[in-house]
Amino acid sequence: MKRIFSITAWIAVAVLGAGALGSIALHRGEPLNATWFVVAAVCCYLVAYRLYSAFVAAKILALDDTRATPSERHDDGRDFVPTNKWVLFGHHFAAIAGPGPLVGPTLAAQFGYLPGTLWLIAGAAFAGCVQDFVILFCSIRRDGKSVGQMAREEVSERGGFIAQLAVLAIMTILLAVIGLVVVNALKSSPWATFTLAMTVPIALLLGLYLRFVRPGRVLEASVMGVSLVLFVVVAGQWVADSPSWARAFTLTGVALAFVIIAYGFAASALPVWLLLAPRDYLSAFIKAGAIFSLAAGILFVRPQVLMPPLTRFIDGTGPVFAGKIFPFCFITIACGAISGFHSLISSGTTPKMILRESHARFIGFGAMLLESFVGVMAMVAACAMPPGVYFAINSPPSIVGVSGRAAASTISSWGYPLQAQTMTDLAHKVGEITLWNRAGGAPSLAVGMAQIFSGTIGGERLLSIWYHFAIMFEALFILTVLDAGTRVGRFMIQDLGGRVWKPFGRTGWMPGILLSSAVIVALWGYFLYQGVVDPLGGINSLWPLFGISNQLLAAVALVVATTILMKMGRLRWIWVTLLPMAWLVTITMTASYQKIFDANPRIGFLAYAKVLAVQIAAGKIPAEQIAETHRLIFNQRLDAAVTGVLAAMILVLILEALVHWYAILSCRKESVLHESPYIATRWAANFSGVAHGDD
Repeated sequence: MKRIFSITAWIAVAVLGAGALGSIALHRGEPLNATWFVVAAVCCYLVAYRLYSAFVAAKILALDDTRATPSERHDDGRDFVPTNKWVLFGHHFAAIAGPGPLVGPTLAAQFGYLPGTLWLIAGAAFAGCVQDFVILFCSIRRDGKSVGQMAREEVSERGGFIAQLAVLAIMTILLAVIGLVVVNALKSSPWATFTLAMTVPIALLLGLYLRFVRPGRVLEASVMGVSLVLFVVVAGQWVADSPSWARAFTLTGVALAFVIIAYGFAASALPVWLLLAPRDYLSAFIKAGAIFSLAAGILFVRPQVLMPPLTRFIDGTGPVFAGKIFPFCFITIACGAISGFHSLISSGTTPKMILRESHARFIGFGAMLLESFVGVMAMVAACAMPPGVYFAINSPPSIVGVSGRAAASTISSWGYPLQAQTMTDLAHKVGEITLWNRAGGAPSLAVGMAQIFSGTIGGERLLSIWYHFAIMFEALFILTVLDAGTRVGRFMIQDLGGRVWKPFGRTGWMPGILLSSAVIVALWGYFLYQGVVDPLGGINSLWPLFGISNQLLAAVALVVATTILMKMGRLRWIWVTLLPMAWLVTITMTASYQKIFDANPRIGFLAYAKVLAVQIAAGKIPAEQIAETHRLIFNQRLDAAVTGVLAAMILVLILEALVHWYAILSCRKESVLHESPYIATRWAANFSGVAHGDD
């Protein structure tokens, strides 16, 4: 009877999810209620976790709880630390959740709500969750080794070295784009700049409080930290209303870029307990609280989705970024569906802290589903505002016009009516000077979130408070990845440099720490500055480059995962990782080719550089702008070269893997797994689980 009830309940969940998805896909005419998005996402995630993750865990990976994990075998109280699965879930989610699930869906909303929503849900279930889960399992079985180390052992020495270089290059692009999103959210906004700036001393205070004043009093520190963060959100309005303080915190994009570069260096070089750990801890509270509050707000307010399911810009002429729905929708929505960055976390800190192999399903598969849910909420928030407002916030002045009246006229001509006064009134209501041309996704998402929150509590009177809370939430969300990513990049540079000069590779040697921190910050700082001074807003060129890089890294992870499954004798189920790998290679190589060689200057890097060079030769560029234009030409050619090098490295790695796979399948090479030897766990001596062994 119990089994019949369970089956009936799961069938009901599946039918409800299918019905909600059908409503999203087939609805036309009147605006669609946003409740369907929450229902569709939650039902699909429940079914995917209950059925697909269980299939992967049992049939493909054969998780074994009798086997001691790295945290038990190498427990050192520093890196290898046995951790409760709920605590580790929170840590893992905080580490993987960066700008992608917030900004990607918001930018992709220019195609309409339908393609992005379907990719967020399906891509996460069949690609992103699988990558995170399988890589986490593989790393657990190899003492917490990284993707690059596993590639070197399981694919080839050359393939592993290429993978490490690719990861470093991809990290550089990723961190630059993260910084650019923050700059575009904060520039000319004293309220937002003050609020985010104050989170740094709050984090430092928490670090000192927990280490020296009240060690171990985590609850006290948590209450104090969250209270102070909420206070500075409100205090930001006082700063914005004060002429002298507002002037001090009103910064240009270039000034903000250098401030963020300095912050990244400090986060990398300072002890982890002083800034990084307390800031991430604070961020985890704000992230979880804001996302679940947004979902509750959507269910309570039940806003209408005003963006159409498909817009006219699926043809590639979009103002936010150029390019057709294939492949650019799939690389714009990066982290919400599948993210290569996650493989660095799944083969980094998490496998060193996990208690049992069975927890990998909950942490690896489950955390990715939660990140996908963040992406769906971001899509709803972006599409719940009038399309004209959305395009006004996200379109650069070079596309829509410099003045508000010209921009409103251009956007209205696209079929999305907008009055210039509407944007002036909206900016006043949210406490901003202007909302025109704030490309990057963060401001438009904050407007959407604020409108939903204000519909729950406070109405328009609190719209400015909710807007700046949303900006602070997004910036904390994003900077968590920037500071942690900079630190990871520093470790990569020290590891590579240590091969040339051993002292440089010592992670505790201060000169090496400072030099490697300066190198990684200089690398991503250059691309950040390039994006800030880009006339097209930076996002137009850098976000597709970020998406390509991130998905290429996911392809690297899936190549490694497929190789390991092949060696484990799971040929029958190899499609689980092989199909998403093939899909990612297809979309990233297509996007890479178009970004390099497309004749449209808004898409192709080289085409844009050529247009600028022709304008200089024809004397159409004013003398005072020639130097800047030459720099833009150089940057476009550099972007083309970076894209080409990354694509070439991944193709070489895939070729290495194909040769290796052929040798294994033809029995020309012995299939050797580089797993750690089986050691029975001491924590559950009487546990009767899956028999240990490869199968």
